Amino acid sequence: MEAAVVRPTIRVAGLCGSLRRASYNRGLLRAATEICKDSIGGMTIDYVDISALPFINTDLEVDGTYPPVVEAFRQKILEADSVLFASPEYNYSVTPPLKNAIDWASRAPNVWADKPAAIISTGGGFGGGRAQYHLRQIGVFLDLHFINKPEFFLNAFQPPQKFDSDGNLINPEAKERIKEVLLALQAFTLRLKHGKC
Repeated sequence: MEAAVVRPTIRVAGLCGSLRRASYNRGLLRAATEICKDSIGGMTIDYVDISALPFINTDLEVDGTYPPVVEAFRQKILEADSVLFASPEYNYSVTPPLKNAIDWASRAPNVWADKPAAIISTGGGFGGGRAQYHLRQIGVFLDLHFINKPEFFLNAFQPPQKFDSDGNLINPEAKERIKEVLLALQAFTLRLKHGKC
């Protein structure tokens, strides 16, 4: 009788580019967290709050250290095995809070380097798609390794209803698509961790 193969638990840092309390993108992250708990073994998502980060300013760097809130944020990214971004699109790009967080974590030493990552987004029109493509471009410089497929963009305002009044995702089809993204991120993370790419 063969012993069952035990997969290591993959720790995912979940970042939301919107600071709004009932943000639909934060709702996507909540749904992803629930999906991991309910139906994906060996993977957990820890929400990483970026709202307290000060605007990036190198004057705040003293003797090679950063403000405590920045150091704590950087440590959470460093300890994660992979990253899940959920962000709306602002003016065809990523949101200012998300870009600020990205910039803080990219300061030497770059804690994004060699992390597998995935992006999910929702909003009007293209559902945040242009922000995703811009984030992928930023990731090239940061040495972030994004999964290519499946992609997840969701128009939040077309019927049927996707979110409740608290910003929680209620659409079963969208939840299933998020699960596909998470499974792809899990597989990609395991491949990168074991050098099988």
